[in-house]
Amino acid sequence: MIRSALARLILAGPLMAAVPSAAHEVGAWAGASSAPAERSEVAVAALDGKAYVIGDYNGATDLLIYDLAADTWSKGAAFPYPVHHTMAAETGGRLYVFGGYVNGWEASDKVWAYDPKTETWEPRAPMPTPRAAGGATLLDGRIHVVGGSGSGRGNVRSHEVYDPARDSWGKAADLPTPRDHLAVQTVEGRIVASGGRIDGDSGRNLTANQVYDPANDTWSEAAPLPTARSGTASAVLGREVFVIGGESNRRTYDEVEAFDLPANLWRALARLPTARHGFGAVTYKGRIYTLTGSPRPGGDRSGTVEVLDPNGAAPAR
Repeated sequence: MIRSALARLILAGPLMAAVPSAAHEVGAWAGASSAPAERSEVAVAALDGKAYVIGDYNGATDLLIYDLAADTWSKGAAFPYPVHHTMAAETGGRLYVFGGYVNGWEASDKVWAYDPKTETWEPRAPMPTPRAAGGATLLDGRIHVVGGSGSGRGNVRSHEVYDPARDSWGKAADLPTPRDHLAVQTVEGRIVASGGRIDGDSGRNLTANQVYDPANDTWSEAAPLPTARSGTASAVLGREVFVIGGESNRRTYDEVEAFDLPANLWRALARLPTARHGFGAVTYKGRIYTLTGSPRPGGDRSGTVEVLDPNGAAPAR
């Protein structure tokens, strides 16, 4: 059960023994059908074999839907208003979308649920802390919203937990290193928060990699992200969190690095063909699909879709 105790930054025994590892690059990338509209600073979540692209830095509201098996695109009901740097997760047959920036750089506390069967958006209980550019991840039936930034882009460290069944919020231990544009994923029953930046400044990227244990409501330090970056896409395969692409104030990244949580080790994989940031990733049948994003630092956009097979075989089409 989640407790509201203050975060305690601890060094768990198994996490002290290992250090980051730079193995030789493996895996193979292939292209897929481009999105029907270019996007960046989006949230991406998967549900029933489809990936949903939500929000856009340039104000588009169309919900883009990618059929992962058919490699085809369609559109769903538009999001209720323009939003960027929002966060999304799926549970119980619905997509949940949290916060984001509206009216320019105003952090929102709004929460919406999308039902793909009826193609409708429904408002839900707002977040206690308005935020954008954080992370949302499902753990034990509840959605954890971690880190991010508020209006004015100053970081928030709060870690709040949404219960979809009760439409209610609780609190958990704060993120030890407050940051935004970070990767947040659930793996092996814990939450991994990797990379990010300070106060929205991509010139202040971090290698921070911290792990949340829900059993103790505590965070611990893990092997740092080998390449400091923010605005990445991320996904989970097996017991690894894949951190893909990203940006600094000078360039976009093509690095692909995977964190093995039980071993506390990183490994490098084949580089992203189109370096970009502000995009999303989902897994499907052992492959990672990366969708849209900006190929240049800042507010550019694309419809690019590229697929990674970590075992080295190009996806069959």
